[in-house]
Parts: sequence; C-alpha cells; structure tokens
Amino acid sequence: MPISQLSETLINQIAAGEVIERPASAAKELIENALDAGATRIDIATAGGGKALLRVVDNGCGMGAEDLALAIRRHCTSKLEKGLLDIRTLGFRGEALPSIGSVARLTIASRAAGSSEGAEIAVHGGVLSPVRPAPANIGTVVEVRDLFFATPARLKFLKSERAEAAAISEVVRRMAIAFPQVRFVLSGADRATLEFPSTGDDRLARIAQVIGRDFRDNAIPIEAEREEVRLTGFAGVPTFNRGNSLHQFVFVNGRPVQDKLILSALRGAYAETIPQGRYPVVVLSIAIDPALVDVNVHPAKSDVRFRDPGLVRGLIVGSIRQVLALHGDRASTLGARGLMQAFRPEGAAPGWPFRRDPPPSAPWSAETSPSRPLSFEPNEPARAAPGFGFAEGLQSVFATAPSASAAPLPPASPAEIQHPLGAARAQLHENYIVAQTQDGLVIVDQHAAHERLVFEALRKGLASRPVPAQALLIPEIVDLPEEDCDRLIARAEEFSRLGLTIERFGPGAIAVRDTPAMLGEIDAAALIRQLADELAEWDSASGLASRLDHLAATMACHGSVRSGRRLKPEEMNALLRQMESTPGSGQCNHGRPTYIEIKLADIERLFGRS
Repeated sequence: MPISQLSETLINQIAAGEVIERPASAAKELIENALDAGATRIDIATAGGGKALLRVVDNGCGMGAEDLALAIRRHCTSKLEKGLLDIRTLGFRGEALPSIGSVARLTIASRAAGSSEGAEIAVHGGVLSPVRPAPANIGTVVEVRDLFFATPARLKFLKSERAEAAAISEVVRRMAIAFPQVRFVLSGADRATLEFPSTGDDRLARIAQVIGRDFRDNAIPIEAEREEVRLTGFAGVPTFNRGNSLHQFVFVNGRPVQDKLILSALRGAYAETIPQGRYPVVVLSIAIDPALVDVNVHPAKSDVRFRDPGLVRGLIVGSIRQVLALHGDRASTLGARGLMQAFRPEGAAPGWPFRRDPPPSAPWSAETSPSRPLSFEPNEPARAAPGFGFAEGLQSVFATAPSASAAPLPPASPAEIQHPLGAARAQLHENYIVAQTQDGLVIVDQHAAHERLVFEALRKGLASRPVPAQALLIPEIVDLPEEDCDRLIARAEEFSRLGLTIERFGPGAIAVRDTPAMLGEIDAAALIRQLADELAEWDSASGLASRLDHLAATMACHGSVRSGRRLKPEEMNALLRQMESTPGSGQCNHGRPTYIEIKLADIERLFGRS
C-alpha cells in the first residue's frame, strides 16, 4: 500500500484525539487562551455537559481579522517568541482551536483593543468559513457546539452529562485557584451557577471560595526557597484530610499539573501523619525558571519534567514536614463543629448555634420570646422558641443525666491553664479527659492520645538504630525484570537499615538474605515485588517502612492506656504535657482525632450569651 499525505482535516482530527479528550479538555484549552490574553473576567456557559454547548467569553486583548484567520490554523501561535526553553504562557502549541474546529462546530468572535469593529470566523467539522465583520465587545467569544459530531466514535466513550459537567467544574476550580485576580463564572442549563469573584492578591480567600471556609481554619502557610525553586501555598493539618486526592492542587508557574513526582512528594511529606487511604488537602505553587522545567511532555500539558527532580521533591517534602512539625499538631476544627452540631436541639434554626434570631416562620413575639416566664404542665417539658441554644427553657430538650464516672479535680492554677492543652479538670466515663484552657476547653480521648505517644516512642526507637534482621537459612531468589532489579539494588542500603538485605543474583533476579525480625515469618518474594512496583510507579519504596509502622502501631494500641481506666490528676496532666511535646499527637495511629477543642465563645453561644 503506497504512502499518502493525509488531509488537513484528518490531521486535525487525529490531533484532537490527543488534545481534546473530552469537553473538559476543550474548556481547559479555551480558558488558558483567555488567561494568556490578559482577561480579568471569564464567563463559561455549558449545555449537555459541554457536548451540546461550550461557550467561553473573556475581556482580554482580543484579536483582529488577520489574527483570527491564523488562530484556527494548526501550529499558529503568538506565544513562542523565545522558543520552547522560555515558555511563560499556559498555551503555546497552536493546536487547540484547529483541533476543536475539526470535530465540532466552532465559532470565534473577537475585537482587539483599540479597534472599532469586531470580526468572526467559523469552522464546522474542519470546513472553514471566511472571516467576516461582526459586532463584538473588546475580548473574545469562543462558542463550541456539537462537540465530536464529526467523530461519532468518540461520543460513545464520553461519560454521562453529569460527569462531563463535573469535570468542567473541576477545571474551572483549579484555574480559579491559580488566578485569584480573575473573576470566573460558570453557568448553564446543566448546572447550578458557580461564581468566584476576584480576590486580588488574597489567595487564601480564593482558596476558601473553591475548597470551603474550613480550609482557611485548618491551613498552614508555606513559603520556602531552595536554589532557583520557590515554593508557596498552604498545607492542611493532618487531621483535616479527605478520602481522595481531588483536594490536592499543585501549580507550576501558574499551570495546574498532576505530576507523579509531586504527588509522590506529597505522599512522602504526610507519610507519617495520615493513615493509608486518606489524603491531605494542599494548595502549592512552584515558581521556577522556565528553562529548568519542560512543560511540553504531555498533550494536555498536565505533566511536567524538572531538570533537577530531586531538588523539587526535597523542597516539597522538607517544607511541608517543617511547617507540620511547628504548627501541625492540632485538631481539625471539623471535630469541634461536629460536636456543636451534636448539641443542636430538634427544630433549631438552620444556622444554630451561630444564628441568634428566630427563623422567619416564627417571628418574635411575647409568646415565643425565651425571656418570658416558663410554665410547666404536669409531665410536660418546658417550651421555648427553637434556635436559641441552651438559653433557659431550651435546656430541657436534652435528656441528660450526671455521669457517675465523672471525676472532678481541684481548681487548676493559672500557670497550668496557660499550656496549649490546658489543665485537666475532670475525667468522664473513664476515657475522656476534660481540660480547661485560656479561651475554652479541650476534650481528650485518653486511649487514642496515649496510643499515639507510645507509637511515636516506638518509631523513634526504630529510627535511632538499624532494625534487627533475621537471616534466612536459604536465601530466597526472586525473578524480576532487569530494570526492577536495578531500582531495588540502588536502594539496597536503605532497605538494609530496615532489616532487609538483598543482593543481585544475575541480571534478572534478586537474592533476599535477611528480613526484618519484627515481622516474623513473611512472604519475602511478595514483599520484594511490592517494593519493585512502588519504585517503578512512585520512585519511592515505603511498603517495608509501612509494615514496620503498622506493627509498631499494633504494639502501641495494645500497650497504651485502655478505655475504662480511671486516671489520677497528675497522670492526666502528664498525658497532656506529653501530647504537647510529641509531633503528630493530634491524631491517633488510625487517623482519628485525639482531642477536640471548643472555644469559650462557642460555649457561650450554646447558652445564648452572645
């Protein structure tokens, strides 16, 4: 079969298969173009999950008729004046618009700043219409209809409209965090309107808009620099974690990326503080000389390659661990909020206990005011207007009884209350220590807290000296691909400190001579294969350390103060002081919080005092 030159339309459709994978990919490319044009407001509208309609309107610099004609041609761009070694824009290949035009009905209307009239061009399934004058505001309007109508096979692989709409929302959220000075509005018949007003230079305010206000209360600022790499952003405290990695936002020179090196660095930074299966909430921005990073390695530009990946990984891991050691040993505010909501009486106002006024359906009157005298009928509890916390009569809605296991303590001295976790005031149900602080109180789960302290002591002992090894009577030979053997032997010294001794046994095999004595009888071959897989995917081998940590956690669980044991006042205070000096004491080995802090102002709201 002879070789022939493909048509321009077919070339663009092939390129679209890489660049435009789904509606969210098209939305990402168009938003990047708007940001590169200097827009301060970007409006995105969708229908049918972006398949029926995707419209992006910006107030950027716009384009004239001549630029408009070139914009839809392949590899035409204004962003590579200094070549691939100095890319300072989000887009640079000139592939997105011709790729979209080859598989959809694309219309672009634009007006350049200083121009008296606009222009419009259309490309439907690769068929180009000439540029014509059109009314337009300064900026650009890009409208994509019937995405993939020219390649019906691609439509079959798209997800539901709801899933595609959610993917577009995720793209907008990530772009909004990267550019807080830009106003984003996402609307359409297939979604609720999502709006992110500009916050200027206040990046944390924008992050709170996207992730939620809880992140503001549970985030630690990061600012570090090493050689020519600068890292800024916010790291969530370990107790503020999620069940997936969707709340990890990383940007390289303003570009949202999901790079394996960076994700591996995040895992390493939180490895000893978050249980397996949970993920930290972080927002990091890496500023680096464009010549030291290659962004032209993935069609969607979501992966990057650093010239010195070890430097970047070390900066991320070291910076996060440093701020967590200084400021990360605290409970998430979600625990206190959940406790407050647990006291919410039936029928309370939606904003209870933070809303003092009665709900609109129950306007104030002398009959509903909580300050009126309470009247009691036989066998009938006191009645009061809902929504006022513990104020007067509402206290009766709680069926509580004093605990016979409460152990009150003598008054604490002012010096003891000055400590971060305060002074122990009581023990409830032989498991929960109530401590008084300067501006509130702390409730400590004594078993979970002591379990963490014992675990940290065991792990510190493991780290201070090599792990005892148990020699195998007959070395176990594990056959592996040669590249896996190379990666394992490169980490042989690290494994040796953990009690695992390995040697090369020919080009495609590893000989296991010693295993960690703490683990007892194990499947050495399975362990070696697990470590090889981790090195291949993440360039780190935490499986062996995780097993040792799991064993230490089990020993700590059985060797800590048990629930149901009554503690003396000095024992409770000693536990609090140990928690204050031990890293990671804010959560137990299983990821649960060890204490909850409630501010005095919140307590006063419960009683209607503020």
